[in-house]
Order: sequence, then structure tokens, then C-alpha cells
Amino acid sequence: MAQKSKMILMRGLVGAAFVASAPVLSIFAVAADYAPINCAAAASPAETTICKTYALGQDEARMATLYGVATSLVAMGQRGDIADAQRQWLKTREACGGNVACLGSAYRTRIGELSKVIDAIASRGPF
Repeated sequence: MAQKSKMILMRGLVGAAFVASAPVLSIFAVAADYAPINCAAAASPAETTICKTYALGQDEARMATLYGVATSLVAMGQRGDIADAQRQWLKTREACGGNVACLGSAYRTRIGELSKVIDAIASRGPF
């Protein structure tokens, strides 16, 4: 009897873990639309500078995380708008080349935009 109770408990725990992880998995599925820089394959002057500059690397990680969260929380139409803005922002980032100040400014702007999207969603709560 004890063995059967343990199996039922384990099935319940596994099921709960799966349900709890579903929102996280969906974030990563959507976040795949934008992949953070792979420093081993950095090709452009902007990418190389980001990989060599700790603060810019942190900005890249934060921006990628915010992008993933924002795109997972909005409707499909707005998701497309955010993706379009991201592609445009990437052009802006690349235009900075190796200029650290320019890259920092570009990241601050994009992080601010993505934060506003998330803040707007949060203000409409509760969920």
C-alpha cells in the first residue's frame, strides 16, 4: 500500500512540475525569435565590442530576457510589432560599430521600450 501511495504522489509531483514549467517553456519558444549574441561566433564590430565589454554583455542579456518576456505576454499582432521593432533596433545597434557609448545608449533605449511594454501589461492586472 505504501508503494502505491508513493507512486501516486510522484505522479502528482511530476504533473505539477510540468504544469508549472509550461509558462517558462513558452517564453523560451517565443524568445527563440531573438537569440542573444553567441560570442564565439561574433562577426560584426558591434557584436565583438559587446562580447568584450562586460556592461554591454549584461545589457544584451537583460534586453534578450525582456524581449522574451514581453513577446510571451502579448497578443500575436503586438508580438509582430515588437519583433519588427527589434529588427529595426538591431540595425541601429549594428550602426554603432565598436562605439561603446553608442551601443550603451542603444541598449538603454531598447531596454526602456521593452520595459514599458511589460509595465503596461502589469498595470492591467491582476492575472
